[in-house]
Parts: sequence; structure tokens; C-alpha cells
Amino acid sequence: MTTSNPPSAPPANGHTVLVVDDSAMDRHLAGAIIQKMGGWQASFAANGVEALNLIDRAPPEVVLTDMLMPEMDGLQLVQAVRTRYPTVPVILMTAHGSEDIAIQALQKGAASYVPKKSLQRDLADTLDQVFSASKSRLQEQRLLSQLQSSETRFVLENDTSLIPALVGHIEEDITRLKLCEPGSLVLLGVALHESLTNAILHGNLEMDSSMRESDEKQYYRLGVERRGQEPYSERRVHVTTRFTHDELTFTILDQGKGFDPASLPDPTDPSNLGKVSGRGLLLIHTFMDRVSHNDKGNEITMVKRVLKREAPPPPSPDPAA
Repeated sequence: MTTSNPPSAPPANGHTVLVVDDSAMDRHLAGAIIQKMGGWQASFAANGVEALNLIDRAPPEVVLTDMLMPEMDGLQLVQAVRTRYPTVPVILMTAHGSEDIAIQALQKGAASYVPKKSLQRDLADTLDQVFSASKSRLQEQRLLSQLQSSETRFVLENDTSLIPALVGHIEEDITRLKLCEPGSLVLLGVALHESLTNAILHGNLEMDSSMRESDEKQYYRLGVERRGQEPYSERRVHVTTRFTHDELTFTILDQGKGFDPASLPDPTDPSNLGKVSGRGLLLIHTFMDRVSHNDKGNEITMVKRVLKREAPPPPSPDPAA
């Protein structure tokens, strides 16, 4: 291992690449290629520990790392950077003997790789490609942070197989907007799944939960039959989502006959907890902050409050802009 050169401080101008390699020769080779690229500057570290110290001081725009190093190897560095600096992409420099660990690093979130024997030919294009993709993601995050509200509407036929896809799509939107913690997102998805199932089966298809308790197979056979029968087959479920930085609102409207919301049993009553019909309602009320029905009983509105977070600092001006 060569450590005669101390880790270098990040350059003041240009797009910054932190080159991490315990071989001084390989560091200088990669650095020389980077220095020839217009608008790019390199800083250096001999291992993952030194690299993290430099990143803590001033995160670069890209990390370019060797895989096999003492103290902290490339895989460990990828994991640390992804955890502490998720917006900083990591490119791997691979050599013979490091293929297995490189695959693991890519699976853990590395953005790309360049074989060391191909640095001269491929490094510049790889850096430009990864930086362009990273910059687009950062710009999208800036844009989404300024979003005041977002509303979507879906009209579903009476097919319960569509529910997981819709719930997954809604969860992706919430995740992209960073409006819910992962743990809460799972619970929110369960509540949405229950309410959509109720809208299709109990609302549009007028399925009685008591039948499910006595004969579950017959219950679902009847549901399949009614999907092709009038008036059930013409009915749809209307789903509206509205997201703000304060709360997530979900409104689900079916076209069934409805019911008297006041007649709903208390799902928290011990005598009702064992009934199949009370489970969905219990989950919905437990996982949402506010739940209400319209007078007809064919529309449910669920509200989930958004946990407040500290606003991210504004990005530094782009010197090359």
C-alpha cells in the first residue's frame, strides 16, 4: 500500500470527483484522466476511511473508488456513502480478482463501474453519464420540494386484482415526494387496500360480509358472477388522492346503494374483534388519522398527517453553469 501522499482537499472549482485507491499509481492515472476533462477536478484518498473524512468536509459530486483496499474496502465505502450521502453516486474501478465484490457493490447501490484496464477509454463517458443522471435527480428533488399540492384520480372496474397495483402506485408517489416514513407507508397501504376492497365487494357488488363468515368460497364465487351482471357490472370505484405538505387525503367513492354509517359496529368492541366484517374497519381507523363517510355511506375519506421534517439546505451554485 502506498500512502506517501496525504489525502487531498476538494478542489474549489469544477465538478468534483473523489478518487479512492490505495495505489498511488492508480490514483494518479485516474486523476490525470479527470484533469483532462473540461470542468472536472479530482481529489484523492488512499482508502475508505480517508474518503469518508473528506466527504464529511465537502461532499464531492461523484466518488470513484477501487474495490480492494485496506481499512475500508470499496463495498463498505459504497454502503457508507449510500447511507450518509444518498445523493452522491459511486463509480467502481474494477480489476481482476474484484469482480465478486464489485457485483455486491452494484447491488448495494453503486451507480456504475469501469474496468481499470479501460479507464483511459471509458472513464470520461462514465463520469459524464453518471453525473448527468445524478444532476437530474437533484433537480427533480428541488422541484418536488416546491410542490404545493398534487391530485390524481382513478376510475376502477370491479376487479380486486387491480388493487395492489394502484396501492403500489400511490405508495411510489408518496415516497417520491418524501411525505411518509417507510414504516407508516406500509400501514397506510394496508388501510388503502382494505378500503378499496370494501368499495368493490361491499359497495359496487353488494356482497354481504356475513356470507363470507359462513361460506368464504361461495362468497367469492358470487363476486365473480356479479362482476358480469347488471347493475353491478356498470358500477365503478372513483379514487381521488390529494397530497400536500401537511396531509395526505384519500377519497374512495363506489356506486353502490350505500349504507347508514351510524349502523357501523364499533370495531374496537371485544365482541366484534373476532368478526371478519370488523377487521378492515379496525385497520382503516387505526392506521389513518381521520376517517369519515358521506351521508349515503358510499364514500369514505381518509386523512393521514404528514410528519414535519427540516427543509434541506439550498444547493450550491453550479460553477460550470
